[in-house]
Amino acid sequence: MPTDARATYRPLVALTLARFREFVREPEALFWTFLFPIIMSVAMAIAFPAGGGQTVRVGVTAGAESHALQQALAGVKDVVVREIPADAQLRALRNGEVHLIVAAGSPPTYRFDPMREESRLARLVVDNALKRAAGRTEPWHAKEDLIQIPGSRYVDWLIPDIISLSIMNNGLWSIGFMTVQARLRKLLKRLAASPMRRRDFLMAPVIARLAFLGPEVAAPLVFGALAFGMPIRGSIISISVVAIAGALMWGALGLLMGSRARTFEAASGLMNLMSVPMWVLSGVFFSASNFPDAVQPFIQALPLTALVDAMRGVVLEGATLASLWNELAILLTWTIVPFAIALKIFKWR
Repeated sequence: MPTDARATYRPLVALTLARFREFVREPEALFWTFLFPIIMSVAMAIAFPAGGGQTVRVGVTAGAESHALQQALAGVKDVVVREIPADAQLRALRNGEVHLIVAAGSPPTYRFDPMREESRLARLVVDNALKRAAGRTEPWHAKEDLIQIPGSRYVDWLIPDIISLSIMNNGLWSIGFMTVQARLRKLLKRLAASPMRRRDFLMAPVIARLAFLGPEVAAPLVFGALAFGMPIRGSIISISVVAIAGALMWGALGLLMGSRARTFEAASGLMNLMSVPMWVLSGVFFSASNFPDAVQPFIQALPLTALVDAMRGVVLEGATLASLWNELAILLTWTIVPFAIALKIFKWR
């Protein structure tokens, strides 16, 4: 490489290595990057177990009349019955301790919140069990063809989303806060007097982030495959391209959030304003299709939605990069436009 070319890229290389060393020396960053996604996956797998059906938690009032109810429900699969004092029943329903309250009588009374899906399910299960116990005759018994589709469990669905969430948090917060921290320490003021170009300073932390991207994505995937049997249908190349596109995008957005902010409070407010709504809207913990059709175009245009859909499509469905052109185009747009704006409005002071 010619001498002038080496001199041109020397600041970018030096800054990239500096950001790399800063990351390695921060135990908190290592925890949030590598261990937190695994802990989240384990917690969600425990909360939403893959084996068996959903447990139906039923509350009854202690007493002689309720004893028959408890006996009728005692042998029903996936139904757990507990006695709850009358003055604590509404609180138990509100806090999710039970899904349904059954008051003894002829007929019995069901108390539940119809807005909760688990309560509606509990009502059907309990009603069917009690009617059978009362001697209802069945005209026929349907045959059951139980099918378990690899990749259809909640934990399978969730792990690619947690990876996408980790890429977002590490890119947005680490790069944005790093920029503000350098401004508060007057480091940017010193760098402004050097021959370093502005784009070198902005590109260095984004490039340094890519050094840890491989283990950051691989750790949850390998853990999910070994611990839960999660299928990984996509190729390593496809997964890598989606992950790199996501990391570059969130790095650019992190630079934009920190390009003008002069305090941690200001930067934190901007990042929360961007990220928190997407935690809800982008289909991380539940499908984005639950929202009305009128807001779907807006949701599909969000950067986290595009990354989640692309990562889930590659990992669980084995989607090709060509079939993900729409998601990749959204990621590319959210990379180029914010970086160009950050390059334009960035201030050293």
